[in-house]
Amino acid sequence: MAEKKLHIAHFTNTYFPVMSGVVRSISTFRQAQEKLGHTVFVFGQDAPGHVDSEPFVFRYPSLNIPIRNYPATIPVSPYIDWVLPILKPDIIHAHHPSPMGTAASDKAEKLGIPLVFTHHTRYQEYANSMGLPEDMVRELIERQLADYMEKCQHIIAPSLSIKQMIEDTYGIRERVTVIPTGIDLTPYQEADGRPIRQRYGWGPEQKVFISIGRLAPEKNFTTLLEAMAIVMQRHQNMRLALIGDGPDKSSLEKLARKLNIADKVDFVGLIPFDQVPNYLKAADFFGFASITETQGLVTMEAMAADLPVVAVDASGTSDIVEHEKDGLLTQNTSQDLAAGLDRILRDAALAQHLVDGAKAKAQTFETLHVTKKMIAVYRQAIDDKKAGIYVEADKRKPIFTVAWNRLVDKAEKWTTRLNTGTGPLTKPS
Repeated sequence: MAEKKLHIAHFTNTYFPVMSGVVRSISTFRQAQEKLGHTVFVFGQDAPGHVDSEPFVFRYPSLNIPIRNYPATIPVSPYIDWVLPILKPDIIHAHHPSPMGTAASDKAEKLGIPLVFTHHTRYQEYANSMGLPEDMVRELIERQLADYMEKCQHIIAPSLSIKQMIEDTYGIRERVTVIPTGIDLTPYQEADGRPIRQRYGWGPEQKVFISIGRLAPEKNFTTLLEAMAIVMQRHQNMRLALIGDGPDKSSLEKLARKLNIADKVDFVGLIPFDQVPNYLKAADFFGFASITETQGLVTMEAMAADLPVVAVDASGTSDIVEHEKDGLLTQNTSQDLAAGLDRILRDAALAQHLVDGAKAKAQTFETLHVTKKMIAVYRQAIDDKKAGIYVEADKRKPIFTVAWNRLVDKAEKWTTRLNTGTGPLTKPS
């Protein structure tokens, strides 16, 4: 007897036209889930002026954050409250813990259906960017995440390192499954990069390194540019193409001018999702310096496009790349990254060896293969919900011994120091 096809609801803070690893993941799984015969709904942020090309995308109101040019979703919509029960979802899959994750957990509880959460991001790493004491913010984030995950039937970790972090921090060892975002290999195998090279004037003698990511501090493009500047002194036929946009664009353009490589760096900006394979195929190598990846999705895409990879050895990326087998991993310094870039330029046999390894690795990320694993998790979550089973964390872990009143006390002391100008913090003028 054939298994029942599912109605799957994805809840996310961001969806198209925003481009990010989370959006790519949702889109990729959605397409594969639909190919397998399931019905998929996406609930995301309002996007004025954007026309959805796919059905069943429902939009909550949102406000744009000017500093980061990023939408803040407001999960309040009487229309969605009305329509969601009519859609009869079998499962809700949340991709952020808040604010849309909160809406997802509330809806799942009201409808009596299971909740699955993908831990896409190392949220603790953003603790130092909030203008508050880092240890206090980290404790608060971890406690909120712990509380949220215990509302779920299952946790998806995009990489083994994220799964290990969940185990170490929260003591969650059951109902956590590693499922990386899949890749439809066909567009990468059929891609043609020649029109891209012609458009940007990349001649056959030029060796083009490409990198993809949001132009933001956590993606570490400063280190990549500094490394490229070192290597460009030795190899005059090198170019760098950066795909993406973000708050650091102007500062990175300024850095390129300071390093005297501005004429060899193409800030391509955002491109349509379906053009990514063509841009990757137009390049000769993939360079990457991000230190905050959860699964190295763009690295996987580079491998699917048969590009040799040189990257900083960091979480997410190191889950994907095996050093000297399908890529080169370096320490997080411009000098070390430059040495890796230089090595792959000088050694054609090594570059071909890494391409062969990348082709083999890409096969393990094939979309339908990983999506079938996701569907199996959904079915288990449905059974667990019926049995009243939820994710359980280890209450003996430090995060659970952090009393909320201690966090409040820390916040009050910080505020006092800020307002009085005493201690390490001073009141801003």
